[in-house]
Amino acid sequence: MDEEAAAVVKRVFDLCIGGKGPMQIAKILKEDKVPTAKAYYAEKKGKALPENPYNWKDSTIVGILERMDYCGHTVNFKSYSKSHKLKKRIPTTKEQQAIFYNTHEAIVEDAVFERIQELRANKRRPTKADRQGLFSGLVYCADCGSKLHFATCKSFNGSQDHYRCAKYKSNTGSCTAHFIREEVLKQIVWSRIFDVTALFFDDIMAFHEMMYAQRSAETEKEMKRRKREVGQAKKRIVELDRIFKRIYEDDISGAISHDRFLKLSAEYEVEQRELEEKVKADQQEVDTYEQNKSDFGGFSAIIRKYVGIKELTPAIVNEFIKKIIVHAPEKVDGKRVQKVDIVFNFVGEINFLSATQPKRQGA
Repeated sequence: MDEEAAAVVKRVFDLCIGGKGPMQIAKILKEDKVPTAKAYYAEKKGKALPENPYNWKDSTIVGILERMDYCGHTVNFKSYSKSHKLKKRIPTTKEQQAIFYNTHEAIVEDAVFERIQELRANKRRPTKADRQGLFSGLVYCADCGSKLHFATCKSFNGSQDHYRCAKYKSNTGSCTAHFIREEVLKQIVWSRIFDVTALFFDDIMAFHEMMYAQRSAETEKEMKRRKREVGQAKKRIVELDRIFKRIYEDDISGAISHDRFLKLSAEYEVEQRELEEKVKADQQEVDTYEQNKSDFGGFSAIIRKYVGIKELTPAIVNEFIKKIIVHAPEKVDGKRVQKVDIVFNFVGEINFLSATQPKRQGA
């Protein structure tokens, strides 16, 4: 491994997990006079440097952030050519690529890489006030499932910055505001993280047992049912392939009419397509559930990494939090009360915390 080049790659991933976008990362590297890959290797080989050796581009940063090879895996068949006469290479889909795991030393952990891909899927754009929400892209409406957009302006002093449902438009939209101030959300998230870390260090074994105890028998039963249905659907998909082959042979031999063949094949193709979509959706749910059960080590590493945090940073939020679900506010004894669910990376929701977190917010 080229340690100097690897340090730059690691820095790019750290900046992204810290909330910086590709353009921002490119600007930081340029200001710090970090040589581009082309300039770096030209210097090492004693060749002439490019005109601007620090001219990082956002497209280069994107290429680094999306490259799984940095996790220690080899990815083949990334592109193809329609003909040996054509030089143009066409990118392949992920399904067409072949991945060989653990073929060389890793620069970036798998968990960090996957988290980066999730963050990149929820792109955060700076506002006109040049402020970016700490939780932008992570906050969702409990009722309609839409994201809560970060709202601010230059006249706001920071305490007025807030999030509101994307489907809310001055009471004319299809959902209510689900309004929550960022300062209040910071208090809630920091309090939950503090409680989790306190419980972890107080008794790690009890924490582990309590975390798994929250997975009710009903959830386990539901996952077993889905696994069973996935297995049945896969068998039916294979069976449909055999049926299609049989009716095709019957069509060729004249055992059935061609019109009958077209009708049956269309019906079987629709059924097979629906089964494949169901298998994909159910398998994803099962995989996520199983991953949450087995990723206690990854969550433990994050807790140990951020011992005694004093304030929230984009890196802490991105590493700890997967999703924040905001419910509609209610009036309880004349006070505004709002429920907020926190979904942690690796382990999902942790519902055994004390009820002392700040959940109340003024109008």
